[in-house]
Amino acid sequence: MAALGLLGAVLVGCGGQAGETAPSKEPAAASPSARPSAAAAGPKPARAPAAPPTMAPGPGGLTPVYARRAAGSPKSAEKVVALTFDADMTADQGPRAARGERFDNPQLIATLRRLKVDATVFMTGRWAEEYPDQARSIGGDPRFEIANHSYSHYAFASPCYGLPTVPGPDMTADVQRAFDAFRDAGAVNVVPYFRFPGGCYDDAALRALGPAGVTAVQWDVVSGDAFAKDADAVAEQVLDGVKPGSLVVMHCTRSAAPVTEQAIRRIVPELRARGYRFVKVSELMSG
Repeated sequence: MAALGLLGAVLVGCGGQAGETAPSKEPAAASPSARPSAAAAGPKPARAPAAPPTMAPGPGGLTPVYARRAAGSPKSAEKVVALTFDADMTADQGPRAARGERFDNPQLIATLRRLKVDATVFMTGRWAEEYPDQARSIGGDPRFEIANHSYSHYAFASPCYGLPTVPGPDMTADVQRAFDAFRDAGAVNVVPYFRFPGGCYDDAALRALGPAGVTAVQWDVVSGDAFAKDADAVAEQVLDGVKPGSLVVMHCTRSAAPVTEQAIRRIVPELRARGYRFVKVSELMSG
């Protein structure tokens, strides 16, 4: 099993064609004054934003997996780092949320905005349904992009830290259900990236997800923020692990990662002092 779940404890844890017609020919005798001026024609249409980069499928249509900017690539020495935050909520945690447990962390998002940090939020569909206003706000902010962390945060390979497992035939539908939840919440900046719950996957899962057309995104730096109580220990683990092109996994659920925001307040200025720039996964992958 090609699982990255061995990197740490199970990660839990943020806070959204017309038919063509033949062109008409301009009369040869038309004078310049007879032609519509640029002003009369109206402003030029805005250029469509570039599609986020993805990786080509592997042999047999296997879903590709990305973990960090590749060594030896043209930009491999560039001091950039992608901070990613998993917004975790399982399909059966609604009663806990109803009793007051917080699976969001709006203070963390506010701190990232205040510090002007670009970031990628890997969100479950269930989280987006529980906090649609926050999903829409995050997904409407150009500083952030929302990626897919499954609908239910159930495992896509077993064993995976005791998580229930999504049956192989249902994996693509589970991912699509999460994308639908983001759309229903009004999130705009959504990218075709997927993170396996718990970091657990195997070839069967990669094959089953082929029809979803996503790039799986893992990480090379584990923050250790899940269930951590010491913000400095989390910060030091990140600071010790980051290298040019690194991809860091963190969380933004208050109940399961209560010190992440505090750790970010140390991580960001110290990495900037080392010359690092914070980028979204889409920019990291473009290198």
